[in-house]
Order: sequence, then structure tokens, then C-alpha cells
Amino acid sequence: MIYGLGVVMELIHLGGEKTVTGSCHLLRFNGVNILVDCGLAQGSDRVLPMAEWPVPPEKIDFLFLTHAHIDHIGRLPEIMRGGFRGEIITTEATAFLLGPMLKDALNFSDFRRDVRERILEDIERLTWGFEYGKEFELKSGIRFLLGRAGHILGSAWVRFSGDCETVVFSGDLGSCETPLLPDPDIPEPCDLLVMESTYGDRVHGDRKFRIERLGSVLSQALADGGKVYIPAFSLGRSQELFYEMDRLFSDSELRAKFPDLGGEKVPVFLDSPLGLKITDIYSKLGKYWDQESRGLLAGGDHPLDFDNLYGVDSYQRHHRLLDYEGPGVIVAGSGMCSGGRIVDHLKEGIGERCNDILFVGYQAYGTPGRDILKYHRRPGAYVYFSKIRDNMLY
Repeated sequence: MIYGLGVVMELIHLGGEKTVTGSCHLLRFNGVNILVDCGLAQGSDRVLPMAEWPVPPEKIDFLFLTHAHIDHIGRLPEIMRGGFRGEIITTEATAFLLGPMLKDALNFSDFRRDVRERILEDIERLTWGFEYGKEFELKSGIRFLLGRAGHILGSAWVRFSGDCETVVFSGDLGSCETPLLPDPDIPEPCDLLVMESTYGDRVHGDRKFRIERLGSVLSQALADGGKVYIPAFSLGRSQELFYEMDRLFSDSELRAKFPDLGGEKVPVFLDSPLGLKITDIYSKLGKYWDQESRGLLAGGDHPLDFDNLYGVDSYQRHHRLLDYEGPGVIVAGSGMCSGGRIVDHLKEGIGERCNDILFVGYQAYGTPGRDILKYHRRPGAYVYFSKIRDNMLY
């Protein structure tokens, strides 16, 4: 679908127009071809094959990335193989996260190892990280500005301006009071707004009380001594969880309210090599955290670490964790149960009545996560999902 704004601007959706994943938009502005995101489709979502694009990859001048989730960056290797050699523009934090996210994704591709390494080197060479809130000249009278989107670390909306028209791409938007992140910025008025609408038909609950709701959910789920499986995206969702678990385990008032969660009673395992890597990067990018998180760190409480948090990096340790009886919390990828180590855990323990699954992210149609939510029938099971209005955490 094409939307015209005079004769100097047109917008063509290549992915993400009628789907949740696979975001990719072509903006043709003053003779410049600009791509906003280049994401991989997940579940039953579909994107336009690159061979059918109105502009071939080698003719694209700039690629803007709103954030580093795979459904917004996952087709970068494909576009590089197609001949793209333009500049990749994003925020400074997203530039740090691109390499680990794409390296992990390429492990499941059909690219040869030497080709993978060359593609990652080319992407690093072409990527430029810019500051929030400052307008920069692009080309042919086009200016751009990146604003905070509050979705994950480094996430941004993008505003393009010419002599007469302006267009804003929201990327994925977060709510206020998101752990670790400053609240989203509000852009100036524009002529055209391209906006994410995954949760556009609902009102999120007050996030100020989310930690207590998480404490109630975990207390209920762990009461019978079993395990709580949390399928979580390695980037963003896992770090939010650790922040809020840190508060449950460290804050004196919350410890008193949820005594069964304190101390060594509830070990939390991050069973994800990528999740460990991303959490380490988050820890090193503290200058992008919000004021509250920086204050906790200054006071000696690292908001992404606590005594009963354990990283599971090797496959051998992952295999031993499968035999762990509980109680405990296991956070593992992938977030939609479509691959990764969470699949092993679910195969091993989903049939045990004492074990529970806690969904903390969107489950796309056509994914195992969506099927679990749709078809589970186990009496007494506690299955939590973000789209249930009355119990919305994330």
C-alpha cells in the first residue's frame, strides 16, 4: 500500500503492515531511498519477498533501525547478501546490541561460517550510532531525529523532516515506568505517523504495581515446590524480569510481603547464552538507564543481579538443569517457545502438575506459545499471558 504526501514522498510497507512481526518500511523522500527496519517474520506472519521489493537492496541509501529485536533487524544478513551497502543508522545503545543479536540469529541460518563473519563485519562497519534528541542532516535536504521509545534499551522512534513534510516512525513503543528505561519522548507534530499497534486495542494496567503482581504470581506458582518456566526474549524482557525480581528479593517491604520468595529459597536460572551476553551489555550501558536504576546502583544494589540468580551458559549445565526438581524459576529463550532451550524444559516438565508456565510477552499466531495458551486444559494449571486484561504485567 502506498501513501502519497505530495510528489516528494511516498511510503511502501514491505512488512509489518498487517502483522505483528517482520517490520520493514520503505520511505522514498526527495529521491532518497530510506528503509526503516528490516525484520524477520515470526509465527504465521509473512513479509514481502526481497525479490519483489520495488527497490532492490543495492539501491537503498539508508537503513534506520528502531531497535535490536529480531523482528526488526533479522533480515539484515539477507539484505546484505542482496547487495545493500548503504549506511545503517540507529542509536548508540542499539549499535552495541546488533552484533550479539545477529550473530545468534545467524547460527540458525544457511549461511556458511565465513559468510556469516563477513556479513557481521560489514554490518559493524556500516553502522552509526546517534544520540537521542538531536537533529542531524541526512541527504537532499532531509533531516532526522531519534527519540526515546521506551521499549528496550536503545529503542527509538524516528522523525524525518524535509522542507514541507514530516513523517514519524514509532518503532515498538513501551509504556511509562518501564524498568531501567527513561519514559518515551513525545515527538513534535508530523504530517504522517507510522505507528506500532500490537496492543492498540487495550489499556495497560498501572506498571507501578507490577512488581507486587509478579510477586503474587510467583508465590502462587511456587507454592507446591515446582518449577516456573518463563519463555522470555533474551533482549529486553529478561532484563525487566531480573530488575523486578531484584526488587522482590532486595526491598525490605516486598520481602516482608512475599516471605516465601526471599533468600536462597527460590533460585532463578537464566538458561540462555545470548541472554547472559545481553544482560552483560545492559550492565555496561548504565548511562542509558533511568534515574531510579542508576540510583540503586549508586547505593550498592545492582538492579540486574541478586544472590540467587544463576547463569547457565554451557550445554552441559543446561542438561543438568533439566534434571533439577525445584522449586525454582527458569528463564529461557525463545520468548514464543518456537526454539531455544525453553523447548527442552517444556518437553521435560510441562506434564508435571507442580510446574507452571509464565508468559510475559506477546505470543504470535502460529507459534507454540500461542498454541499452549489456546489449548491448555490441565485442571489447576496456572498459565499467565500478557493479553489477559485482568492480570496484565507486560
